[in-house]
Amino acid sequence: MLWRSISRVPLSQLNIKCAQEISLRKFSKDHNAKQTIAAILDSAKANIHQDERHLTEISGHVRTIRNQKRISFAKIGDGSTTEELQVIIKPSEAKGIGTGTAVSIIGHLRACPPGLNQSHELHAEQVKIVGSANPETYPIQKKYHTSEYLRTVPHLRLRTPFNALLARLRSDCEWYIAEFLNTRSYVRVHPPLITSSDCEGAGEVFTIRPHDKVAREGENEEYFRTSKYLTVSSQLHLEAYVHEHRAVWTLSPTFRAERSDTPRHLSEFYMLEAELRTEQLDEVMDLVEGLIRYVATKVGNSRVGNELLQTSIAHGAGREDDVSQARALRSRLAGLKAALWPRITYTRAIELLQVAVTEGRVVFQHRVAWGTSLQLEHERHLASAVGLGGPVFVTDYPRHLKPFYMLPSDTTSRGAQASTDDMEGNVHKDGKTVANFDLLLPDVAEVAGGSLREHRLEDLVSSMRKHGLSGDKGGNLDWYLDLRRWGSVPHGGFGLGFDRLLCYLSGEESVRDVVAWPRWV
Repeated sequence: MLWRSISRVPLSQLNIKCAQEISLRKFSKDHNAKQTIAAILDSAKANIHQDERHLTEISGHVRTIRNQKRISFAKIGDGSTTEELQVIIKPSEAKGIGTGTAVSIIGHLRACPPGLNQSHELHAEQVKIVGSANPETYPIQKKYHTSEYLRTVPHLRLRTPFNALLARLRSDCEWYIAEFLNTRSYVRVHPPLITSSDCEGAGEVFTIRPHDKVAREGENEEYFRTSKYLTVSSQLHLEAYVHEHRAVWTLSPTFRAERSDTPRHLSEFYMLEAELRTEQLDEVMDLVEGLIRYVATKVGNSRVGNELLQTSIAHGAGREDDVSQARALRSRLAGLKAALWPRITYTRAIELLQVAVTEGRVVFQHRVAWGTSLQLEHERHLASAVGLGGPVFVTDYPRHLKPFYMLPSDTTSRGAQASTDDMEGNVHKDGKTVANFDLLLPDVAEVAGGSLREHRLEDLVSSMRKHGLSGDKGGNLDWYLDLRRWGSVPHGGFGLGFDRLLCYLSGEESVRDVVAWPRWV
């Protein structure tokens, strides 16, 4: 009976079938044959290895599938690109496949006729369901989902094309940062996440205690000998490193118990911090400017950058303002790569804000006065009026607004050009301001801050006491004072909100949407 069934099949078809089965068996042994969809499409568009007899294998999730009587069309994505690869599947092979199904497919890649949305499609020869999914209950359907909804399923929103793009943006930017700093002989270090001090001195720290101790009412016993907290900044520990190394940096999680329910704040976020030996604030600002300019240039020239411009901010929602959104994002990238960024002092910034109010060009909700903190509305106006829609540095803030470790301003440490105004000159000479800066970007406002550090022991102890911190031996910052007791060197550094920078580069409006599992108050 077996011979009879075979004999009815034409010899030519039998040879083709046998050849395909042998080819598939041989292909399955070749682990190097697997490629990402991005690599496959890039090679195909460049006419590399365009022999349609060669088999191609992809793995990914089904975005959508459309079943017809004689053929099925599935769109597959694997996170490597926002482009989806259309796969032609026989109805018998398409059983059990729906939106969300994880599949592995082997087939022949062929060029599509002109006029179609995709350049190539895969004609499946073998389809394997790796992980099944019920398309009726799968939370990520082929429709527009709001950011608010996607935040309720953070473990699944990672599979959406735009969130996969944001993950690749984060990965690429971390690589560019390391590349930039490594070529300048910066040493990457790993400071602790559990610390004994509040670096910023604002008291916005998460205290660490064992769960069983917290659960007992009135139990105050510490797990460690003294109170420990989740770090709010790695700066103090970087200062210890910089006394041995010329320049150091880290990119690590940071935690703030700050009750700010805004699109710009998270309780857990990543901070890029660097410390270097220097006596000039300009050198620190040059580093920040050069770093961000380098990252923006690399992103703009990358696949990720191109896909950000092609993908709407609404994650493919088809909003009418998609074109303007892309234009705004292109303008942001161009602004970061533009000429030198303006640098003005806090005193000059206050003057400009007051003039704008007096002339009726702007109305602020918060009062503008020397000695008060710059609010978000003030920072945004400065980025627009002074930065002309691009970055602007504001330097030399009042001493009482900033942490204890900052070096007082003087004529050699100030980063911005000194004003000819007598009042401003007197302010700096009287030690009322510190040698620091904030970097303001349009929309997101402050994205980085830095300063020269107080490297003189007696002055540092005095500053700590003025800020209500213990400057006596035995305090939890005594180790920090030791850095000044023995072989202290002038130095400075900065901290940059990595997630805020990603927001700015991607065009996202909320920092909660560039972090996989955002934590906020």
